Amino acid sequence: MKYFYTLFLALVLPIFALAQQVIPYSINPVAFDETDPITVTFTVNETNFGVASSHALYLWAWSIDSNTVSADCPTNGTWTASNPANKLTYVSSAGGQGTYTFTMNNVKSFYGNRPNPLSKIGMLVKTVNGSVQSQDIIVNVGKFQFNLTNPLQGSTNVVSAGTVINITGTATLPANFVVKANGTPVYTSPAASTNLNFPYTVTQDASMEVVATNPGDGTVVSKTFTVALSIPVTVAAIPAYMRQGITYDPADATKVGLAIYAPLKASVHVIGSFNNWAVSANYLMKRDSTNPDLYWLEVTGLTPQQVYTFQYRTADGIKVADPFSTLVLSPDDDPWINEFANVYPNLPVYPAGQKYDVSVIQTAKPAYNWTISNFTKPAKENLIVYELLVRDFTAERTWQSLIDKVSYLKSLNINAVELMPVMEFDGNNSWGYNTGFHYALDKAYGTPEKFKEFIDVYHQNGIAVILDIALNHATGRSPLTRMWMNDPDGDGYGDPAANNPYFNQVAKHSYSVFNDFNHSKPETKYYVSRVLEQWIKEYKIDGFRWDLTKGFTQNCTAGDDACTNKYQQDRVNILKAYADNQWSYDPTSLIIFEHLGTDSEEAQWANYKVGAGKGVMMWDKLTGPYNENTMGFAPNSNFNKIDYKVHGFAERRAIGYGESHDEERLMYKNINFGGSAGSYNVRDLATSLERQKAYGAVFLTVPGPKMIWQFAELGFDKSIYTCENGTVNTEDDSIAGDCKLDKKPSAFGLGYNADAARISVRETWSKILALRLANDVFNTTTFTVESGNLMPRLYIYKNSTSSALKNVVVLANFTLTSQNIVPDFPYTGNWVNLMDNSSLSVTSTTTPITIEPGGFRIFGNAAALGTDEVLGSKNEVTLKLTQNPITNGSANIRYTNAKNGTVAIYDLAGSLVKSSKVSKDSGDDTISINGLKAGVYLIQLKSEKGVAVTKMIVK
Repeated sequence: MKYFYTLFLALVLPIFALAQQVIPYSINPVAFDETDPITVTFTVNETNFGVASSHALYLWAWSIDSNTVSADCPTNGTWTASNPANKLTYVSSAGGQGTYTFTMNNVKSFYGNRPNPLSKIGMLVKTVNGSVQSQDIIVNVGKFQFNLTNPLQGSTNVVSAGTVINITGTATLPANFVVKANGTPVYTSPAASTNLNFPYTVTQDASMEVVATNPGDGTVVSKTFTVALSIPVTVAAIPAYMRQGITYDPADATKVGLAIYAPLKASVHVIGSFNNWAVSANYLMKRDSTNPDLYWLEVTGLTPQQVYTFQYRTADGIKVADPFSTLVLSPDDDPWINEFANVYPNLPVYPAGQKYDVSVIQTAKPAYNWTISNFTKPAKENLIVYELLVRDFTAERTWQSLIDKVSYLKSLNINAVELMPVMEFDGNNSWGYNTGFHYALDKAYGTPEKFKEFIDVYHQNGIAVILDIALNHATGRSPLTRMWMNDPDGDGYGDPAANNPYFNQVAKHSYSVFNDFNHSKPETKYYVSRVLEQWIKEYKIDGFRWDLTKGFTQNCTAGDDACTNKYQQDRVNILKAYADNQWSYDPTSLIIFEHLGTDSEEAQWANYKVGAGKGVMMWDKLTGPYNENTMGFAPNSNFNKIDYKVHGFAERRAIGYGESHDEERLMYKNINFGGSAGSYNVRDLATSLERQKAYGAVFLTVPGPKMIWQFAELGFDKSIYTCENGTVNTEDDSIAGDCKLDKKPSAFGLGYNADAARISVRETWSKILALRLANDVFNTTTFTVESGNLMPRLYIYKNSTSSALKNVVVLANFTLTSQNIVPDFPYTGNWVNLMDNSSLSVTSTTTPITIEPGGFRIFGNAAALGTDEVLGSKNEVTLKLTQNPITNGSANIRYTNAKNGTVAIYDLAGSLVKSSKVSKDSGDDTISINGLKAGVYLIQLKSEKGVAVTKMIVK
């Protein structure tokens, strides 16, 4: 049951924190048939569950029938909104402990009258929205029950020959007991009894079965466990070229080194396609002479470039993939990878007859030939990040589709993309935070080679690639969980056991999801370090956005928000060390923390080594105040925290945003809740889109790093709570957030990129970013932000710049009527509207400027620099149109360093419409545009020396 439940949680994980509490319970009667009534009593720490005043707790239940098929109880409701029918009955409270009961008048009826007999029922206690839950509770059905007390059901017991194991158990009714070893009876009870006690001497490996039979009605209950003789394990030093994980011998393509850290495991075998998945003495792993918890083995005789699959099998019978796998095959996910398209060509086939994830090895695999091997990242101070979810950005949801959209993103003038997690996650339809293997690329979007091509192409276009990574936790699929777990129902999945070297059993913070890593442990630190190294070295990733950094403490409890949210010194130290670790692999690597905590704690990271050009960028959420402005409501509209100085940071390390994957879309709230005055109504789409331009003006111009959520530039107005069927479950609904993680339509598929009003927003933002990136005045620490009255003013200046443009004044009107705004220019003289290059003669710095509702102005003391260079990549290739707009059937271009180059024309959706070869290395040329409709296009020149892009207008 646990695995399927975990898959369910994968769909809701970023919405609610699934803090787990272990609670005592009792069932009356203890043993029952499926048609009997039962009452379950729970003892709950009401403070930890957050129900001390409401006493609102609910049962989430499921059943398992005689064919081991699991089904949810029909009255559960949804995880984020429990059905009132499953509400527990509050009895009393004492000392913070509450007593609750739940009665089933007929067990089978409560569970939906399933056609087959019930063998087990499962349940847990939860809050109405699933924010806190108890452990899974599994109960056998039937008045006659037998409980094996030693050894435990399903356990593997590794012992020396001659060891005596006392096999003990209790039955609810008198029973005749038979103990079998490898199918042969070794003990038969002399008479019926409720207790079993048999001393068994272990002489061989054996599958043990204890059969309890009720002589009254012949009911049989069987329990199993395994005994195995301890195997002499060779102790030898691990070869120098090897380390934990899969290591290819650089000198021999016919062998591979495998190593796994497995404390408390008496022995480990390697099983795989190279040995018919058999446990064999030849594949018993050696124990490292220096680190006795490290097992290693060299697998030889491999055929170069052939794909092999394997698992580790520990002495206690647990089978796991390698936690450092770069490619994982899943029996649950892989059958649907290529269901609708050939997303992953030549996907290796999951080995028949196996269970759980398997690792892939392939020696002498051809290396990717990188075009850009030394990409220069944008400066942190000028980082313009575009956050996107591959699943929802394009209808194709592949790496190739992102490659095809590079011109679209480049022409917006962003210089970095931030991808929501792409590490191997549970299922194929996800936000990605339900990570099971942090070292492996998920297959849902394509192959590792295509992912590298995507990175390479974006680097060619001057765009950095940042990965969102969830190192706070791992799902139940992780080998680091499964090797040391509690598995009450024997399905091979469970929660971390007390001896797990990586995870806390109960989270040490109040935002826990899945299994909470203990980042004070050296094992976890090593794992995190290796993960960072893999993505930086193998894929040339430019940085990471660290998810949920509040979870990197050991000081709090699962239900204590106050502790979790306040300054924690251990968290400060742990994350500084991880930052150093990331910079050790790439000194210029970009680090972003999603902390959303106190300024005093965030400043510890933002200011860390900032004098050396480092410092961690902190997510700076300003959704609320920016949305209040765009809707036209003055209360709570102050967005002054967009200024890094307000946080106490020494440099520009606050990465401001008005939208992220986790926030409601500004445009959705504008057109559903915006204000109005007379005929002016923010809820009108055209009006709201115009206000989106003004939002860009007072957001994108502020010095320091910024982040844009996908399609904000097109005024994307579908709620974050939009369901796949098109309905919307808003935050105010009783089932809040049910559809937050649902797949959303792509703006390209909706035709937003062909809508003139939406394109106008995009073009405005593109021009604002072009102005910002091309003019040194915006690269400054001297600026002020005034907001809070719906008429914000920004003053940006840099006296030290060599450019004539030293002062910029940004004004906006988010009220619902025309306003005369006093600009307070720093001096009189000629000022330039930088958006249209019109001049304004200023004779008095306080003369008001009339701005229409939803309008803005960006003034400079001098004209801005041209923006052609912003559109081109930072390399030796140049491309210009000698005439633009174009009114006839051909375009004249001038270019340099175009050897073996191709000119391609794309529409604003990023679709290729024409291409041709250039005729020379440098000079002038003519290309045909016959057949192109009037509109705006991107023309790209790509050669051996790089890429350049500019805009082309066809009339």
